[in-house]
Amino acid sequence: MTDFLLLAFIFLIAGVCSVPIATRLGLGSVLGYLIAGIVISPILALLHVDVVSLQHFAEFGVVMMLFLVGLELEPKLLWSMRGRLLGLGGGQVALTALAVMAVAMVFGQVWTVALTIGLVLALSSTAIVLQTLSEKGLMKSDGGQSSFSVLLFQDIAVIPMLALIPLLAMPELVEAMAHADHGGGGDHGGSLSLVEGLPGWGVALVTLGAIAAVVGIGSFLTGPIFRFIAAANLRELFVAAALMIVIGIALLMSLVGLSPALGTFLAGVVLANSEYRHELESDIDPFKGLLLGLFFMTVGAGINFGLLFDNFATILALTLGMMILKAAVLFALAVIFRVGSADRYLFALGLAQAGEFGFVLLSFTVANAVLPAAIADRLLLVVALSMLLTPALFILYDRLIAPRFDGREEREMDRIEETSNVIIAGHGRVGGIVARLLRGAGLTPTVIDFSSKQLEMLKAFSVQAYYGDATRPDLLHAAGIDQAKLLVIAIDGKDQITELVKYVKHHHPDVHIIARAVDRGHVYDLWFAGCRDIIRETYDSSLRMGRSAVEALGYSRSQAERLVETFADFDRTSMLIAAEHHDPAIPLHQNQAYMARFNQERESMEADLFRRMSAILSETQV
Repeated sequence: MTDFLLLAFIFLIAGVCSVPIATRLGLGSVLGYLIAGIVISPILALLHVDVVSLQHFAEFGVVMMLFLVGLELEPKLLWSMRGRLLGLGGGQVALTALAVMAVAMVFGQVWTVALTIGLVLALSSTAIVLQTLSEKGLMKSDGGQSSFSVLLFQDIAVIPMLALIPLLAMPELVEAMAHADHGGGGDHGGSLSLVEGLPGWGVALVTLGAIAAVVGIGSFLTGPIFRFIAAANLRELFVAAALMIVIGIALLMSLVGLSPALGTFLAGVVLANSEYRHELESDIDPFKGLLLGLFFMTVGAGINFGLLFDNFATILALTLGMMILKAAVLFALAVIFRVGSADRYLFALGLAQAGEFGFVLLSFTVANAVLPAAIADRLLLVVALSMLLTPALFILYDRLIAPRFDGREEREMDRIEETSNVIIAGHGRVGGIVARLLRGAGLTPTVIDFSSKQLEMLKAFSVQAYYGDATRPDLLHAAGIDQAKLLVIAIDGKDQITELVKYVKHHHPDVHIIARAVDRGHVYDLWFAGCRDIIRETYDSSLRMGRSAVEALGYSRSQAERLVETFADFDRTSMLIAAEHHDPAIPLHQNQAYMARFNQERESMEADLFRRMSAILSETQV
């Protein structure tokens, strides 16, 4: 018991200490776990811990991950992404696997080993790439969306890889493993199987029956099971039931000789449209995260540093060669599928590493006598080293590549031929409605937008708009800012909106500015910059929702409207107090002048608001 507690404490303290540090440094949680494993590897060696056995246990986290991936794969989502999913994703996996296979065969590997190496290295790190793109705000970019399509295809491709790889087993390795097991006195009678000793057609029937059972359980039995459990009203029973389903399906797949990951992935897809999908996700996710963290730490602890130091130049050359080859394939696909200029580099560099599933496939290939352990050990170092180099690739993109494209448009700015005394900057969700309203009133605003796709759509509807960056002084001059009476700022980006307000208020103080505010703090920044006509983008819709909520509770439309007006008056007054003392250089809660004034007024203002709103609600309901 003491040994188990000590081991659990070592892994937990390593993960808890290293992952936050790695995340803070921009390395991501996966690399944090790998580094934690590397740090504690000497301690595990002193304690004579069997890291390989721990790794086999922790691999169940991968099974859970594939179950959750299956839950996310709704048929409608897959169909809407089919073009890039199959084109970019399928092309990347196929071309990278074939290219790596060709290089491996040039170096003397047999085709089965070369193909397996290609499949392993074709995968990228979903955890590292998606987390980094999210942290940098690049998920919505063309490169981010293209990367997501490829990663999603790779996650799906793991399933057929797990089915294909055992078919590539080398007879000499199978025989060697059999002799090793026989010499070690292994007890083969302890391994349960439903297909052992059956003829080929019997194995096929049992296998198909197991798959049918998974589909049937997912389609028809999970609903009644969870409804039965819900009657007890105990949260822990839902967790137990979710684990029961995943473990039971994995066990069934193992009994018929299939990959547990294959079965749980299939079950996840079947349950993707289930009413209990989100419940299953929330129950399984913590266990998946812990087991995957343990798995990555065991990978880090299992790295053969003696092999790395003895062959450092070779391992580094293999890693860099693999990443360059993979980046070249990705860049070529980005050009073919017309990914944006800067996004091509983001796409190619971001996915150039090998992925966490590479660790899973490598242990799987050794266990199934497909790769010799010596080759798998070197590939494991290549995978780990490429993941460790990934943050450097994103830094390369941020520092050297992205700045080259910041000032370069993918098309020339439009020449503005007709000017108006009304200029609208941005024709998206906000600016588009303003423009339609003004056109409906017979006015002809000059609309400027920086999205080529948006302008192509407007052109199809014969709507006049000009391509350009409204924050550029020369474009504002061309649009007629010198003669304009009104500027409506509806572009995205808090900083861009604020800077545009500052520029226009300084150089064209007579122009009335209506500015879109992203949130309450942005309102204060715009007020400080000189704008006095500020519209919070979600404020009016929130008031309307509040009015509907009051009406839904049985109060009259008149009461609801007066209640909303009273609240809006209070909110406007309190915001004016904050705006008077706002300083962008000082956080609001640290602004002593504002806090003193607010605390002075708050009690009386809130008491007056409560009295007025209570009086409205206490009136006789209509």
